[in-house]
Amino acid sequence: MIQNVANTQVRQVVLGGLLAVFASCLSAPAVSAEQAADNRWESEIRAFERQDAQRRPPENAVLFVGSSSVRLWKLEESFPKLDAINRGFGGSQLADAVHFAERIVIAYRPRLVVLYAGDNDLAAGKKPEQVVADFKQFAAKVNAALPETRIAYLAIKPSIKRRALIARIRETNAAIEHFISGDERLSYVDVFHPMLTADAEPRPELFRADGLHLNAEGYKLWASVLKPTLTRP
Repeated sequence: MIQNVANTQVRQVVLGGLLAVFASCLSAPAVSAEQAADNRWESEIRAFERQDAQRRPPENAVLFVGSSSVRLWKLEESFPKLDAINRGFGGSQLADAVHFAERIVIAYRPRLVVLYAGDNDLAAGKKPEQVVADFKQFAAKVNAALPETRIAYLAIKPSIKRRALIARIRETNAAIEHFISGDERLSYVDVFHPMLTADAEPRPELFRADGLHLNAEGYKLWASVLKPTLTRP
């Protein structure tokens, strides 16, 4: 009898503990997508800000922002005479560029923003229309704060690793190019087609061993395609 009472008490204590844990989970505040982005990239953004505190970049420069294709770009080699600022953070998506625009774009008051993003978005399962919507939001945010600043969008590249996404990449690029055509402050830089073979396959000589990131030849091609936009008044 005593043993049964003791077992019942133990079960009640355990059950009470489980219910408390469940209740705390229900009452915990949900983390929004924006907060998740903030938490994921905050350390990298703060590193940029510490770097700026030590040596402030010039205003009226050309700002490169976006994912790892920007972060890995040795701008001083591609554009030795250009006042360029690199604010690429690898793995980022267009929504991240929107979220941090005040801190890593608008704060520098650049004359031109060169943006490469959308690649990781599609790979993560986002639909082309969502990527286009994020680009529109980025452009609106930057132009509202800096109405004289131009934005050059580098087309999403075709890559060996993400060959299965080619159709969605084409769709996204075409939609963004169409949107850009209606605003003289925006430029579409077509790096997509020069990166294809005559058989419409990604050119392997432009990529690192991972089949995703550009090698020196890939960046040389990008620089040649982008240069006319950099010199446009």
